[in-house]
Amino acid sequence: MSIVRVHNFSISLDGFGTGEGQSRDAHFGHAGDRLHEWMFATRWWSADGNAGVDDAFVQRHDPGIGAEIMGAGKFGHPGWEDEPDWKGAWGANPPFHTPVYVLTRHTRPSIEMEGGTTFHFLDASPAEALAVAREAAGGSDVRIGGGAKIIRAFLAEGLIDHMHVAVVPILLGRGVRLWDGLEGLERTYRIESTASPSGVTHITFARTGA
Repeated sequence: MSIVRVHNFSISLDGFGTGEGQSRDAHFGHAGDRLHEWMFATRWWSADGNAGVDDAFVQRHDPGIGAEIMGAGKFGHPGWEDEPDWKGAWGANPPFHTPVYVLTRHTRPSIEMEGGTTFHFLDASPAEALAVAREAAGGSDVRIGGGAKIIRAFLAEGLIDHMHVAVVPILLGRGVRLWDGLEGLERTYRIESTASPSGVTHITFARTGA
């Protein structure tokens, strides 16, 4: 059976998955690119990037994924719902290459992009959205792409089987936190950590019994 996965979700030392003040020009608010600079330095991103620990984790992002679920805040800046021409923050050829289900109260017709990505807009619960995404994935795995609120909601309902979180050595102080309301989460997962020379700590969560 397919599983539900999170890959390469970056948080700060104080647990924030995005900064405060998201806008069209600042997709991660005051955090800027600092949460993801470790990815940009890998061979996955650039042919002359490093091929070490960070690259080994980031390379697992795509294989075996048949569909993605993301939140409205990952799809775009606050207010994108009022812009009928907005097609996401990744240009004409987004990096997903699968059906992507955007959870939002402001639904709109699906948008077909280059490279195999089609954005669908659902007003649904996590379990309802997962059922739709699983059918579209055709037996492949479903990735929960973020942001922090969406991952938190799926964790709270016990719907995530495997999760990779990259803890980046910065302090943001404000924004959207990943762990709020998830006390005791460690009791339902096998947790391992791997340190990278970049300063990033990669933490993996494998649901017990999954």
